[in-house]
Amino acid sequence: MLQPEVDYAGFWIRTGACLIDTFILFVITLPLLWMYYQGDWDLILGTGLSVNESVLWFDLLANYGLPFIYTMMVWMIWSSSPGKILLGLKITDAETGEKLKFGQAVLRYVGYFPAILIFGIGLFWVAFDKRKQGWHDKMAKTVVIRTNE
Repeated sequence: MLQPEVDYAGFWIRTGACLIDTFILFVITLPLLWMYYQGDWDLILGTGLSVNESVLWFDLLANYGLPFIYTMMVWMIWSSSPGKILLGLKITDAETGEKLKFGQAVLRYVGYFPAILIFGIGLFWVAFDKRKQGWHDKMAKTVVIRTNE
């Protein structure tokens, strides 16, 4: 059972963790796009200005499949992400405080989409919720807590 005195992670520290994680995914994805598109920056950045055609299956894999697989792996292995680990945070089941289950992790990931749809209000929700849960956390019944590890 999750202890009542648990320290929930707030909006700003979670934003910092997200920026670290985004940078890591950028560092992983950019070289793949660079190699596949042979340095065509307009294709790499998806500007639509390239004279060459983009490859839909590769764009979907690199921009959606890879981040999904990467995120599921780190959440299942560490109950966290590299950014959260660096800032001393952990994702847990909201009721038990135990490690995420795979279904919860998938639901939490998918929950980011409705959370960002209306001006990101589902993410900003973290700042005002008593348990510091965003909409994606509420959907998956998870919380992000500070750890002493």
